[in-house]
Amino acid sequence: MLASDKKYYIAGHRGMVGGALVRALRRRGCENIVTAGSGKLDLRDQSAASEFVAEQRPDCMVVAAAKVGGIIANSTYPAEFLYDNLMIASNLIHAAYQNKVERVLFLGSSCIYPKMAEQPIKEEYLLTSPLEPTNEAYAIAKIAGLKLCEFYRQQHGCLFHSAMPCNLYGIGDNYHPKNSHVIPGLIRRFHESVEAEASSVTIWGTGSPLREFLFADDLADGCLHLMGLDDPPSLVNIGVGSDVSIWKLAKLIAETVGFDGKILTDPSKPDGTPRKLMDSSLIQSLGWDAATSLEEGLKLAYQDFLENGI
Repeated sequence: MLASDKKYYIAGHRGMVGGALVRALRRRGCENIVTAGSGKLDLRDQSAASEFVAEQRPDCMVVAAAKVGGIIANSTYPAEFLYDNLMIASNLIHAAYQNKVERVLFLGSSCIYPKMAEQPIKEEYLLTSPLEPTNEAYAIAKIAGLKLCEFYRQQHGCLFHSAMPCNLYGIGDNYHPKNSHVIPGLIRRFHESVEAEASSVTIWGTGSPLREFLFADDLADGCLHLMGLDDPPSLVNIGVGSDVSIWKLAKLIAETVGFDGKILTDPSKPDGTPRKLMDSSLIQSLGWDAATSLEEGLKLAYQDFLENGI
């Protein structure tokens, strides 16, 4: 069971995942939650990160802070994605070790796995073949973070472990027209197309790639489930166990938003990885499963966009 009397530091609380983690902790009666926004604390600064952890002395830490973005952002700013995420991961994990933090959960992404990995993707497929080039920089940083946790646990006995979620969406997402992920990006585009009374919307690529999507509050629930285990695996996938084509996803979002025009594809734009479905059998065997359907989650995400994303 998750200990409600512990002090929890959520790095990245202003992001979609961090916000979901704070909500999930409070639902479980955990009120001693430490947070610090980027305006107060630059996690890329080793001295600042170390001093903050030493001052706060949390019992548990979740590393949900990261520089994130979609295909365009990852392709345009690879140096920043690699450097910023390497610094955030290494600074926080090392500071946790230095200050004897009891437990660290590091959050990565399904992009750590090879582009052409066998489906569904098992944890053991890590580092078996090349990564997807469009988000290689982000993936390398996340691999470094999870390996750092693994090796601190192996060498020093620290209870540092990692969770790799599939594609995420939900409350507090980034709806930027250029630097967002697929679901928030399409929510904005279809919403604006309804307002403009457009007859069609064109999506990137062929629409054929298959993706798995997890509601962020479900991820938070899965993370806290892992943090309640005495001896969690070093690396665990967190997903829903099924995927959907980008074409069908666009259709579902169009229906959610109320767009009834044509949905066109642009095959000249990159598709990315053909399919990316996580094998979540390990965390399911540990007693957890996702609770929110894609249809229900899209309705909640669109409501969040209407309230906060416009």
